[in-house]
Amino acid sequence: MDVFSILTMIGGLALFLYGMHIMGDGLAKTSGGKLEGILEKFTSKTSLAVLLGAIVTAVIQSSSATTVMVVGFVNSGIMQLGQAVGIIMGANIGTTVTSWVLSLAGIESDNFFIRMLKPSSFSPIFAIIGVFMMLFAKSTRKKDIGTIMAGFAILMTGMDTMSKALEPLADIPEFTNLFIMFKNPVIGVLVGAILTAAIQSSSASVGILQALCLTGSVTYASTIPIIMGQNIGTCVTAILSGIGASKNAKRAAIVHFYFNFIGTILFMTVFYSLNTFTNFAFLDNTASAAGIAVVHSVFNITATLCLLPFKNLLVKLAMITIRDDGSIQKDNAMALLDDRFLEKPAFAVAQAKKTAIQMAQASKEALFKAIELRHKYDDAKAENILELENLVDRYEDELGTYLIKINNAELSHNDSQVVTTILHCIGDFERISDHAVNIMETVQKANKKNEHFSNKANAELDVYESAIREIVMMTYNVFADTDTELATHIEPLEEVIDHLNNEVKKKHVKRLRKGKCTIRLGFILSDLTTNYERVADHCSNIAAFIIQAKEDSFETHEYIGSIKEKDSIRFNNEYNKYHNKYKLP
Repeated sequence: MDVFSILTMIGGLALFLYGMHIMGDGLAKTSGGKLEGILEKFTSKTSLAVLLGAIVTAVIQSSSATTVMVVGFVNSGIMQLGQAVGIIMGANIGTTVTSWVLSLAGIESDNFFIRMLKPSSFSPIFAIIGVFMMLFAKSTRKKDIGTIMAGFAILMTGMDTMSKALEPLADIPEFTNLFIMFKNPVIGVLVGAILTAAIQSSSASVGILQALCLTGSVTYASTIPIIMGQNIGTCVTAILSGIGASKNAKRAAIVHFYFNFIGTILFMTVFYSLNTFTNFAFLDNTASAAGIAVVHSVFNITATLCLLPFKNLLVKLAMITIRDDGSIQKDNAMALLDDRFLEKPAFAVAQAKKTAIQMAQASKEALFKAIELRHKYDDAKAENILELENLVDRYEDELGTYLIKINNAELSHNDSQVVTTILHCIGDFERISDHAVNIMETVQKANKKNEHFSNKANAELDVYESAIREIVMMTYNVFADTDTELATHIEPLEEVIDHLNNEVKKKHVKRLRKGKCTIRLGFILSDLTTNYERVADHCSNIAAFIIQAKEDSFETHEYIGSIKEKDSIRFNNEYNKYHNKYKLP
């Protein structure tokens, strides 16, 4: 085996790993974070959790990625540790699908249809279709499907290249003797664990082992311990992801390790004990790619069936390993913004949107409480408004940072729109909470000076505040549900609020001239109405962003100005509806 054969082998390995990477990314983008969302919601039953863990892993082609997501779920408080165990077990079963697909490389037949099942036969077709879709398809989803097909073709090309480059090794005694050493179960397990830990993918390491088997010089006696070790090595990714996480998240990563470690010990103890008495003849047979897939599947399914009834013991073992130190875990409002979710950007976007909705809720709550203070002042409520405003500030800072991290990943067109919309809107929600504080401080000053509006002024402000409540509530719903139809109602109501603002001020000036009101109350009224009117402006901005997100344009002021021209009849009808609803007494 010369230097060129070695280069060919390394090049084939590089293509294999790259193909697996881009195929997995394509599959994850196509799912749009929905699969991860299913894991998040449907884990009440252990058997269902195992099934979902297997399905999701089979689709995204990575048990490590699934387990890292689970660590993130537990760290964020989305999932309990007991719920995570079933998904972790299922992930180990799901990862065996890759080995079955790769085992098709060993098919030998003269029959045309059987030969077409061989990846080296249909991979070129996948490559042609995939590249064509990537280059010419307009739909983002079709491009992602093309990426999956091209990725699979690259993966299989790498597998084929690697296998052919390894063929000469069968005639080298040193290579054959190397695998004789791996017959020692301990050495085999260590080699499998180290290889998998290095490339952080059990699917990839099993694929490499299958490529070695195609040389015809590797026996089952050597491969079985290596496969056991590969299952242990894949735990490294999850353990690394647990660094800096909550104690329960670390326990989830440790459960993954204990499951594979204990499963390996049990499997090998039983297997080699039986071999002592029965002497399994197949161990000296040459291993095939399909045989590797069988061993991989049998181990993971058997380990799951044996250990599933003892899942609570695994949890207890993890809790003994990582003990509580007596500290109280504080509730973290930003828990959903976990960097582990960045592994799957589509899901990270979904978590960012949930957090942004929480921010919008806090902003809305602060404003409504500020309005309530005018009717009945309360120091505790005023303090709570300040707390909510500080929380909204934190949301804005951490969301902005997290969204920048997401933007560094390759996003689908839809996810990119969501990120852009959130970035545009969180600034407006933050300003609404600032206005809530301004309103609170104005009411606070009036309360200290025992200043009170007349019944007439109070009645006018009640109407004004009702309109503000409606536009803020509507804006929250528009943002939370991405409701573009409801968003079209906001600008007409904002115009009515502008009208109300002017009318309230005019009526105050009339009362001032008649001596029915004071200049000092005029300043208080002006502060209140100015803040109300600006809140409505921010609501208008948010609605415009939501509507224009579909058009990939964010020229807000130009858009708002064009609404009245493009849809004047509808706009006028909406305006008149709100104008009649919010008439001053």
